[in-house]
Amino acid sequence: MRSTHALLLFAVGCLMCLSTAVFADRPNIVYILADDLGYGDLGCYNRASRIPTPNLDRLASQGMIFTDAHSPSAVCTPTRYGILTGRYAWRTRLKSGVLWGRSPMLMEPGRETVASLLKRHGYVTACVGKWHLGLQEGEETDYDKPLTPGPNTVGFDYFFGIPASLDMDPYVFVENDRLVEAPTATIEASTMARHGGGGFWRAGPIAPGFRHAEVLPVTVEKSIAWLEKVRKASPDSPFFLYMPLSAPHTPWLPTDAYRGKSGAGPYGDFVMQVDDSVGRVLEALDRLGVAENTLVIFTSDNGAHWLESDIRRYEHLANNHLRGQKADIHDGGHRVPFIVRWPGKVKAGSFSTEVTCLTDLMATCATIVGDELSDDAGEDSMSMLPALLGQPYASPLREAIVHHSLNGMFAIRQGPWKLILGRGSGGFTAPQRIDPAEGEPAGQLYHLEDDPAESVNLWASRPEVVARLTALLDKYQREGRSR
Repeated sequence: MRSTHALLLFAVGCLMCLSTAVFADRPNIVYILADDLGYGDLGCYNRASRIPTPNLDRLASQGMIFTDAHSPSAVCTPTRYGILTGRYAWRTRLKSGVLWGRSPMLMEPGRETVASLLKRHGYVTACVGKWHLGLQEGEETDYDKPLTPGPNTVGFDYFFGIPASLDMDPYVFVENDRLVEAPTATIEASTMARHGGGGFWRAGPIAPGFRHAEVLPVTVEKSIAWLEKVRKASPDSPFFLYMPLSAPHTPWLPTDAYRGKSGAGPYGDFVMQVDDSVGRVLEALDRLGVAENTLVIFTSDNGAHWLESDIRRYEHLANNHLRGQKADIHDGGHRVPFIVRWPGKVKAGSFSTEVTCLTDLMATCATIVGDELSDDAGEDSMSMLPALLGQPYASPLREAIVHHSLNGMFAIRQGPWKLILGRGSGGFTAPQRIDPAEGEPAGQLYHLEDDPAESVNLWASRPEVVARLTALLDKYQREGRSR
């Protein structure tokens, strides 16, 4: 008993030290967010993957992979809000669905973000890629006016990218708070079949020089150019590059160098291009001599949009053996690959089974720079630093994690238990919702250690677990925080 008590005190002491840790050489931070990449697409997560991913597999071998990491939502916008604010997006006006190309800014005025936090600590900051968090205030974005509030008002010194998803109009590039080129032309909706060349995009306004297939290459080029500029202009300042890719979200438009090269159709080819894009950024870090002091994180905003017909056609499990897909409340919708490389700090070739959420970036960055989050910042963010450094800590790092589907269905995960408040997927997979008959379970309860496929509903047989987790979720919702 005494030895157990001593170990607990030691672990708590380590946590107290880490909570105020300041690294003498503040690391550069590069956060690469894929769009709709599945848990089973990368070779380091799925040996049977039909998609070659040598760069990401190499990154994993040089750092740590998390096997139980989750996006806070099963779709785009709410996850991006959670990453940058450390707060669940269902606490905002966005209770379901995503924003569109003309939606106003989702972030509240004055809210702390990862970018504003790091900027206060001397970081040079940039966001390059897909924003999808809204621009301006009011009812609808007016692209004839400055696009503010936007990325530059929430802590980013520089922004270059597209307003929303690559299948949402208007199809334009934005640099800081201005259009690169106005959408004076129009484009018809794509007629390309899912398996014949890339899915679809919606009809709408487009800049004359905008080409969908060029967005990913341009994102990589602009990111590398910014890194080069920062190292030349501010060689003594750490940098934070948030790089939210537009791929492999539809439309699937791999360039000629990748077309037909995977075993998973145009989607798999596009994933190969994502892998090469990451490789090019990593090469730039090496070339600039900053890789050794750069924390690199690679993950995805949600699961892959991968249908049963895709699985049969290509014999590829984009979401591995998990139930569901993008938008769904089941783990295929929100369990994501999560790779961290930090030379000299994170052990190469290591892995963690710690349950973590993409909202945890905020608290982790605060710990790294020795800051403490205020009560009205990072309300759902927990520091991952103890797990990353492999030091003793009181596991688990977070009490529980809340999941959210496209249609607004809630789930809460604590330890091996996952409670879903409703029946059906809550997303793309049919049935989306089930109205239970009299006497049937009103929701779903799974023991993920025994049943990772979420196939045996224990709602009726474990009412005490249902009651406990329901009360915890209610507490998180009522108090406005889970940290």
